[in-house]
Amino acid sequence: MASVKAFIRTSAKKVEKVKVRFRLSDGRNVQLFHKSEIEIEPEMFDCKNQVIKAKVIYPKDKRSEFDNGVADRKKLIRKIYDKSPGLTSETLDLKIDQSLRPEKYKQVEENMQKTFFDVYDLFVADYKGTERMKQHYRSVKRILQRYELFKQKTAPNFSFTFESIDTELLKDIELFIHIEHSLFENHPDIYIAVPDSRPPKQRGRNRTNKIFRYFRTVIRWAMDEKHTSINSIPKFNIAQDIYGTPFYISIEERNNLYNFDFSERPQLAIQRDIFVFQCVIGCRVGDLLKMKKNSVINNAIEYVPKKTKKGSSVTVRVPLNTTAKEIINRHSKIDNDYLLPFILEQKYNLAIKEMFAAAGLTRMVTIINPTTGNEEKQPLNEIASSHIARRTFIGNLYKKVKDPNLVGALSGHKEGSRAFARYREIDEEMKIDLVNLLD
Repeated sequence: MASVKAFIRTSAKKVEKVKVRFRLSDGRNVQLFHKSEIEIEPEMFDCKNQVIKAKVIYPKDKRSEFDNGVADRKKLIRKIYDKSPGLTSETLDLKIDQSLRPEKYKQVEENMQKTFFDVYDLFVADYKGTERMKQHYRSVKRILQRYELFKQKTAPNFSFTFESIDTELLKDIELFIHIEHSLFENHPDIYIAVPDSRPPKQRGRNRTNKIFRYFRTVIRWAMDEKHTSINSIPKFNIAQDIYGTPFYISIEERNNLYNFDFSERPQLAIQRDIFVFQCVIGCRVGDLLKMKKNSVINNAIEYVPKKTKKGSSVTVRVPLNTTAKEIINRHSKIDNDYLLPFILEQKYNLAIKEMFAAAGLTRMVTIINPTTGNEEKQPLNEIASSHIARRTFIGNLYKKVKDPNLVGALSGHKEGSRAFARYREIDEEMKIDLVNLLD
């Protein structure tokens, strides 16, 4: 005959309260234990009768609450045991929790009824990053939706769920990402059902890696927020990103561009000034285009990098040099609050290519093709963009001070950033300086 007993454990360390424990015994072979949330002062507990000692002074309502709570828990344990053959202490705890907090498990059940893409939408709605990052996450969602439709052509009952995610599925998704550009013509129905602004292009290793990182972030969020019953992500190694040596323009090339006569193309001259300004403050283009006149504080630009806003609120402060001050003063009379006469990022990038070609910045540079991973030679003006301004700031400054943390404090990179490491070109001058340390 099963019996349930309440007891407490005390240790040498004096504590004000302890939690009441329960032991269910049924013959010699069954011993189940449960540690409850019910608390009592050790000296107040009557171990024999499993109630508060009769002779101690104790508030009547509190005494009744405790004694009834222990008695009710014993009854519940016995009831669960009678209905659940093969019970363990762990499953006993779970069933007690389900009985005491049914609303908690009702919420879990409701979450389980949500589809993977319902949960994905909840993630995007909850995401605290920039609108541009949200767009990236939405793009990845559309890729996964198209994968589901493509998979259903050979497996009609397939449904993308958290429970379906295993190593084989992840490999299959990776293959789909690589070949999606070749499926567009043969499966137009997929792209009618889940359209994008343009047909998919061939994706390289770095883009595939980025898609998987976004995907992994969504899964981790869903697990943390209890939107799925899975508690781990299948092991899947994301390959190393492939980058070439960063290319940028020298200070001499930057100055030649700044002094080049664009009098016949005044609008291009304005964008040239903005590009050179970006070269001497080193920010990302997204931060540049949001700068207002009040971004200048005590002869320095201050901003919080939008790429790191979610994980950090560190303000980057970059003192303005003579060139930066000159450019700001030249355009100080614009009719709005923006620091400079900015244009759309896409038009800004086109203007950069035009100004490079006009100023003769056309030398050949070696790059890694992001799609094929192969080395290529291309004219500087054809691949120039706003990011070359940031690389120009970092690369030239690093050559001067050779301290990544100092440069990182001005560029907005976190200390030890792997991304920052890509900007550090170890040139011949640096190699000579290093070898000379051995003299």
